[in-house]
Amino acid sequence: MRLRTIPTVPVREPRPTDPAAGVVLLHGLARTRLSMRPLVGPLGRAGFQVVNPGYPSRRHPVETLARLAIPPAVAGLRARGATTIHFVTHSMGGILLRAWLAAEPLPELGRVVMLAPPNRGSEVVDWLGRFRWFQRLFGPAAGELSTATHSLPCRLGPADFPLGILIGDRGAHWPLARCFTGANDGKVAVARARLEGMADFRVVDCGHAFIMRDRRVQELVVRFLRAGEFGADDGL
Repeated sequence: MRLRTIPTVPVREPRPTDPAAGVVLLHGLARTRLSMRPLVGPLGRAGFQVVNPGYPSRRHPVETLARLAIPPAVAGLRARGATTIHFVTHSMGGILLRAWLAAEPLPELGRVVMLAPPNRGSEVVDWLGRFRWFQRLFGPAAGELSTATHSLPCRLGPADFPLGILIGDRGAHWPLARCFTGANDGKVAVARARLEGMADFRVVDCGHAFIMRDRRVQELVVRFLRAGEFGADDGL
């Protein structure tokens, strides 16, 4: 009887990570640090030291929130011996980071991955921001995220750091669907997630709120922090 040879499947060995590299996670508007917990495990297994701070996203303007959240997280990683500090942000967390870096350069800054960032504002804020209930529910930071040329995201400059951006394309349902004319993730238009100076950009099959839970997204985050690119779409 002729035996059939079964080809072996090569095992992908994890690439080593700098043991002195840390990652700060920054959640988005009206969320808590719990929303970023799905990333803690994958990043930890990849060898990164992870800090996942919370901040009162509905109480203060963006620049105040940035000062509340980022410096303590950076100090914590420095105390652990981190000499390179990366960031992974979700939604408004990316605007916090941009605002903070514009005022406080970080010598240890490594790479940044932004998940669903409103880098050129959000049409949802354009539509709902005029209502008092929205202002009271989401606070002053939400009102800063419009698409107007004078809004905070549009005033901040291009990225001068290695930046990868992941944005979903599972569009908004009614009634928010009326806010958009093109591809979007339910809160942010795909085109408005882009930022001048970015190193890589990928559209994934996700919605806005839970993009960080997607295993493919988690793998792409680790890839970018290690290599500065998302790499080929090799069956993730």
